[in-house]
Amino acid sequence: MKFMLHAAPIAALLLAACSADKPPPVDQKPATPAQQTVFDTQIKSLQKAKDVQKTVDKQDEATRKAVDDQGG
Repeated sequence: MKFMLHAAPIAALLLAACSADKPPPVDQKPATPAQQTVFDTQIKSLQKAKDVQKTVDKQDEATRKAVDDQGG
């Protein structure tokens, strides 16, 4: 019985401490740009390489077409 006399007020305090009066405000923040990472330079280099490959592929296609048009 003595345990219940001490446990009841402690339980009430713990439950009261866990409850919130109102939820915290939700502020809509504007979208922030992506932060820089250590991979940014690598990603830029990869994109540049892909763009160069597209250019090479276009030139290769043009060369093949010219050869085919000449009867080669």
